[in-house]
Amino acid sequence: MINLIWVALFLFGIIYASFNGTMDQVNDAIFKSASDAVALCIGLASILIFWLGLMKIAEKSGLLEKLSIIFKPVVRRIFPEVPVDHPAMGYILSNIIANLFGLGNAATPMGIKAMEELKKLNGNVNRPSRSMITLLALNTSGLTLVPATVLAIRMQYHSSSPADIVGPTLIATLCTTLSALIIDRYFYHRRKRKEKK
Repeated sequence: MINLIWVALFLFGIIYASFNGTMDQVNDAIFKSASDAVALCIGLASILIFWLGLMKIAEKSGLLEKLSIIFKPVVRRIFPEVPVDHPAMGYILSNIIANLFGLGNAATPMGIKAMEELKKLNGNVNRPSRSMITLLALNTSGLTLVPATVLAIRMQYHSSSPADIVGPTLIATLCTTLSALIIDRYFYHRRKRKEKK
């Protein structure tokens, strides 16, 4: 569906420009945007490599393990159905820590593995369990301490103070995460009440 929307927008722009006599401006915009996209991707890749390297150092030094120990009591309360030593718990913790450091690309494979393990816990049925819904809500809200990708984009475009985004991002993602958890719990308990009736 998204592909069809993009093709429709592209065709509409080309047709409008051909009737309006602005095809040269469209051509300039296409080539300039393509060039900017390549430059942006290379800039983002360098920042992501830097942060992934830091994550690897943190993993080797045992920092991630210590962070997991700190977050484990909180995560156990959020996911009460997941046994403490189950592989899903490890993937959930890794996913949350990667998101905290703004490493969405690194967090995604861990989130997928966590979902696979949670599905096994759910008996491989197609209906999502409470924990699967909670993980999806947490991932979507994305509590972030260091928004690495946004920092990279701001640095790429020569922002005078690229780190100014850190504070507002932390407050915004904290609000979204708390809201996601409250809404998740509200609908879970409402569904339980309906099932009892």
